[in-house]
Amino acid sequence: MNKPNLLAIFAHPDDEAFRCGGTLALLAQNGVHVHILTFTRGQAGSCGQPPICMQKELGAVRTNELYCSCRALGLETPQVLDYEDGTLTEISISKGVAYIIARIQTIHPQVLLTWPPDGLSGHPDHIAVSQWTMAAYRQAKKEGMEELAALYHLAMPDSLAKELGLKQLHTIADDAVTVTINVQSVWEQKIAAITCHRTQAGETPILQAPQERQLRFLGWEHFYRAIACQPEDVLLKLDSQQRKVNKE
Repeated sequence: MNKPNLLAIFAHPDDEAFRCGGTLALLAQNGVHVHILTFTRGQAGSCGQPPICMQKELGAVRTNELYCSCRALGLETPQVLDYEDGTLTEISISKGVAYIIARIQTIHPQVLLTWPPDGLSGHPDHIAVSQWTMAAYRQAKKEGMEELAALYHLAMPDSLAKELGLKQLHTIADDAVTVTINVQSVWEQKIAAITCHRTQAGETPILQAPQERQLRFLGWEHFYRAIACQPEDVLLKLDSQQRKVNKE
């Protein structure tokens, strides 16, 4: 039997690491081929504190950081497109959807994963990619792509955001979260992936926080099953496995 595929669609290098890197690593350990499609090379981000490259070099540096992160997590080699960071709202929906459909047709994923419609942080690039992915899922199903079982959004539960004072993030009700994955068994892999993104380290206060706070923010990953046409998929299976272990 062919191993299942998951396609995660993001806007920037490092999107794959913080909110879902542990889950992607666990899926890869369980035999899932995990693919990343990233629309920009993160050219508008930080060059590091202190800078480790010039601004004109940042896109290439961040692309290499993404490759490093995917290796740390055990993922497939990512596909990185050349759109300018911060400009995705200027791209037509049809063009964005076309790139995602082409990737779906190539790898035949069982699950798509992306940002929620509000981008989680409200970043316009995140919002654009979320819109394209939702439209691509619907188009793929109309075209008869039977392998595609579900589309998931990254999620932040209300209670965790309130506990940690994360007022800048958009949240959903705790009972709306479909899947919560404990990623502490792959903690070192996740931190290694985050550490790959050296240029962005100073932009993320959580990395300077006490270990307990880091564990609360990064040790569990949350997802919302936004669209589905089958009762089972690789994320639900992983969630079920963890629940079973917790009961034993």
